[in-house]
Amino acid sequence: MRIAVDAMGGDYAPAEIVKGAIEAAREYGVRIILVGDQEGISRELAKHAAVEPAVEIRHASEVVQMDENSANAIRRKTDSSIVVAANLVSSGDAQAMVSAGNTGAAMAVATLKLGRIAGIDRPAIGSLLPTMNGTAVLLDAGANVDCDVENLLQFAVMGSEYAERVLKLNRPRIGLLSIGEEATKGDKLTKAANARLARMDLNFIGNVEGKDIFRGAADVIICDGFAGNVTLKVAEGMAEFMLAVLKEEINRSIICRLGVQLLSRALRRARAKLDYAEYGGAPLLGVNGVCIICHGRSDARAIRNAIRAGASAVENDIVTCISASVRQKELAATKP
Repeated sequence: MRIAVDAMGGDYAPAEIVKGAIEAAREYGVRIILVGDQEGISRELAKHAAVEPAVEIRHASEVVQMDENSANAIRRKTDSSIVVAANLVSSGDAQAMVSAGNTGAAMAVATLKLGRIAGIDRPAIGSLLPTMNGTAVLLDAGANVDCDVENLLQFAVMGSEYAERVLKLNRPRIGLLSIGEEATKGDKLTKAANARLARMDLNFIGNVEGKDIFRGAADVIICDGFAGNVTLKVAEGMAEFMLAVLKEEINRSIICRLGVQLLSRALRRARAKLDYAEYGGAPLLGVNGVCIICHGRSDARAIRNAIRAGASAVENDIVTCISASVRQKELAATKP
């Protein structure tokens, strides 16, 4: 399996991207194609004592910056690292792509170069969130600010397939994010989607509120990209806040610091569960290929885990599974 990694995308590129790619090649046995400035990537590779032979470089002369207009950038910069990475997947030279660069550009280029799965109108970002009993998938996490009912139904199908095939959850529970558990709660879009989802061949459990997400009430949470992105950013901010407060309280006294020594293992596990780097990146579901979108602040650990997520999506043939599920549930979704 070969995975194309945008070596120039993200706040810490290319150093952390290269380091994470080397770690992934060693740990997961995948072949990595680092895409970007050959000279810069080579310098970073030289800093590592033993570079895996499974890591190669594909030169790209341009970079899409984080603040660039994504649509314009991928049209003008045809030799940018993110476009070349997508071309490698499109041509079959790689089976997945990973990028911590401009999120809009990653979504645009994946949709343009890989195309959409038949029956999917809009691809969606599926972000993984920690819960009391495991992991939940939130989608859409920001790709589509304005959605209609059909979009939400398609998100539900894609999320269900990802949770079942990749996360290995048996008949995952689908929840619709709303302001109340009752089917009558929410805006017009939510109420209409609730009625349609209830008739589909999915394990739809009804509406879930924001407070239900982290206690594990649902395995897949469906919403439009606006609500999803706000939810995701609030969750990230709250996790950082909690860790900062905990650190501040620990440093208040020697007794607290001694107590931490006794709880160090449990605290490390808790911190890992709250850290976005542990989950690596979010799959862009609905495109005809595997694309993993990472946080712009991704370090080597996040990149390594994103590559793991990409490899898992390929191994579980998530694109074919989503395509088959969309066809199977098409008639049920269109019933009046």
